[in-house]
Amino acid sequence: MQVGSHIQQIKQGGCISNFVYLAVNYPIRVRRLCFVFFSFLLLSAGANGQADNQAEQAVAHTKVIYLYNFTKFVEWPPEYKQGDFVIGVLNASPTLLNELNKLAAAKTAGNQKFVIRNYKSVNEIDKCNILFIPENSNSLLAEALKKIHGQSTLVITEGEGDARKGSAINFIWKDNKQAFELNKSNAEKNHLVVSSSLKTLAAINIE
Repeated sequence: MQVGSHIQQIKQGGCISNFVYLAVNYPIRVRRLCFVFFSFLLLSAGANGQADNQAEQAVAHTKVIYLYNFTKFVEWPPEYKQGDFVIGVLNASPTLLNELNKLAAAKTAGNQKFVIRNYKSVNEIDKCNILFIPENSNSLLAEALKKIHGQSTLVITEGEGDARKGSAINFIWKDNKQAFELNKSNAEKNHLVVSSSLKTLAAINIE
């Protein structure tokens, strides 16, 4: 097999075995060339992975900013204005959880301290001001709604059509930007008062 064939196989994923073969069976000049090429592949893979992580962090950061700002446009009953302001997430990713913890360390909801709870299952959901159900837990929305029935919880989702299925706010993408749709009546069912300004800010209002 020629050098070019081994390099092509390295590109296609057979990196280690083909690189070792080249290192053992070809002259030092070829080995040096292959070492440079292999190093470039590793650096490229690392750069792509880093870019993916940065993109994920940016999306999570944007959502957390939205969550924080929602607290300014929604009014909870008096009993929810005492003690901590709890943001619960059903199966939060490590990246999202990290961004939420940053928020809790730097901001407050009025006079209330933010507390972040990462629920691993619907059964763990307890009293919270906001319940965010990420896309990875979208199938659990109906079950989660039953769990918080009778509570004044602002339910936020990011699944297609979720604002028509029970959530008050649903994250969407519009014109390649993060946006949200609002179902004010779903919030009001949970005894929450939604500012008219939030209705104006929503990309889509569902009546």
